[in-house]
Amino acid sequence: MIVLGGLLLGAITGASIAYKRNGKVLDILHYAAGFGIAFCLVGLFATIIIDRMY
Repeated sequence: MIVLGGLLLGAITGASIAYKRNGKVLDILHYAAGFGIAFCLVGLFATIIIDRMY
């Protein structure tokens, strides 16, 4: 669940940043994908750390 939450939060964050910079549709999608992947990886590492602790 942390991974999917990170993906969704990253996509929303990336899309809003690109939209604020007056990006075109492809720019918005590119930022959403990039931030989504980055946040997803952070969520994956957080999930692994939490799983190893318990």
